[in-house]
Formats: sequence, structure tokens, C-alpha cells
Amino acid sequence: MIKDITIGQYVPGDSIIHKLDPRFKILISTIFIIDLFILNNFKGYIFIILFIGISISISKVPFKYIYKGLKPIFILLMITGLLNVFMTRGESDPLFAWKFLKVYKEGLVLAGFMVLRLVFLIIGTSLLTLTTSPIELTDGIEKLLNPFKKIGLPAHELAMMMTIALRFIPTLMDETDKIMKAQMARGADFESGNLVKRAKNLIPLLVPLFISSFRRADELATAMEARCYKGGEGRTRMKILKLHSRDYIAMICTLCLVFLSIWSRSFN
Repeated sequence: MIKDITIGQYVPGDSIIHKLDPRFKILISTIFIIDLFILNNFKGYIFIILFIGISISISKVPFKYIYKGLKPIFILLMITGLLNVFMTRGESDPLFAWKFLKVYKEGLVLAGFMVLRLVFLIIGTSLLTLTTSPIELTDGIEKLLNPFKKIGLPAHELAMMMTIALRFIPTLMDETDKIMKAQMARGADFESGNLVKRAKNLIPLLVPLFISSFRRADELATAMEARCYKGGEGRTRMKILKLHSRDYIAMICTLCLVFLSIWSRSFN
């Protein structure tokens, strides 16, 4: 389960999606997320499915990475669906009733809607990190935050911290998996018992995981100092970000998605 987390992973490639300007990819992802929360009907999700399907096809990212990104949230999806099914009250007669539990048509519709929203949210945001290298992501975030330097915002430092945190998620997950296997070889049990017992069994993992994290952070700081890293002031780049026609085309397609989604709201 731990190795299934794909947040922060990057899949190298030479597709059009990989070559898009990171600033535009971040903006497109932000617009996509906003559009998901604007939608209030299933008709709009038709355009979302087409947009995601075309993006995955063009990016040439193996579908197994998309599936692996969804596996860790299966329990969250189930809880979200069940809560909406049983907590939503409808105006018509219930479809199912047992003691205090009642299922209405409105609850089923809302549960399906919320589950699909979470699935599309994970897939859409995963494509950003799967097709953008950490260096490009840092440069893109920094460029977008540059206008806020006028009010004292440390754009470069903030972008660097965000990217490092995102990049080290897979590393920490891999370290956790190694610690779990080492302790299981010594007789530790992380799979039997109820949910509370399993959570308690994970507590011994915290100490070695924190020690490993602090050690990696210290090694990273030492490496940055050894390379004379002094922050963003006076820093040059080997690759300068430049906009191309493909970036504008991708943005136009995203805006068309938003327009079609808003247009679908009129068919409720």
C-alpha cells in the first residue's frame, strides 16, 4: 500500500504534456481543480472524462501509475460514499430502510458525484507531478510567485521548500516500507487485528522514520552548502523557461473545458 503512493513521482518522457511550460501546467491544474468544484451535475463530468482521457493518452504515462495513485484512497472513497448515502435525506420515499438507516435516491446520486470528484481530483493532480520534473516544478512555482516579491514574499525559497517536500514523499514512503520489512523480519505484526490495533502497531515505526528523515534533511543541507547554494539572489539557470504555441493551445483547450462545464450547468 505504501509503495502505491505516486504523489511526487516523476515519469520521464518526451510527450507534448512533458514539454509544456511548467507555469502553464500549474495554472491548468489549478483551473481543472476549480472546475471540478464548479460542476454540479454528471453531464459536466463527460467533458472531464474526455479531458483526462486525452491528457493521459498524450502524456504516454502508463495507466498503472494512475491506478496506483488511486489505490491508497479506496478506503477514503468508500467512507465518503457511505457517509453521503446514509446521511443525505431526500424528499421522496426511501429506497431502503432498516432501523435508523435510510437510503434515498438523492443520497446515492450525491455519493456517486462526490466519489467521482475525488477520483478526478487525484488523477488530474497526479498528472502534474508525473509529467513535470522537480526542477521544472520549482522554476514554475517560483516564476508564478515572482510578482509577490514586491510585498516581501520569498518566492524562490518558498518554491524550493514546496518542491523538496513533494519530492521526498516517495523517498519517505520507501524508507517506511524498508523499516516495516525490517521489523516484520524481527517478529513485528502490522497486518493482523482490527484497525485500532494496526494503528498502535505502527507507532514503533515513528522513531526510526523521524531519525531517518532528520538524517536525510541534514545530508541535503550539507550538500546544498557544499555547492555554495545561497538562495535565489543572483541565481542563473541552464534552461530558461519559454512559452511556445503548444502552451497556448493547451490553455485554450482547458478554458474550453471550463466553458463547456459551465454550459452544462444550464441543463439541470
